[in-house]
Amino acid sequence: MQELPDKIYYRINELAQAFEVKSSLLRYWEKEFSFLLKPKKNAKGERLFTKKDVLQFKAIFHLVKENGYTLEGAKKKLREGRQKVNKSISIIERLQKIKEELMDVRAHL
Repeated sequence: MQELPDKIYYRINELAQAFEVKSSLLRYWEKEFSFLLKPKKNAKGERLFTKKDVLQFKAIFHLVKENGYTLEGAKKKLREGRQKVNKSISIIERLQKIKEELMDVRAHL
């Protein structure tokens, strides 16, 4: 996943680009995981996602795309322990940053 700028709201196309998926997939996930995702809508009806929504998309992406869960399996996992999934994602992201830093140090040796 690409880094997103620090903003209050994100449009669906920004999220799709960051996750490297199509907007239609995120709209589908929004319907399937409606117990997690509740975007606001502007006057034009465009979806506006918060940082919390981005974290929820990360959790869904992690389970479905990276770990191969079915949508039903991901729903069950998120209903049972959303904090565990978010903590795992946080750990993975920190480890990836450490790896990048180590690779950079190695390149400069």
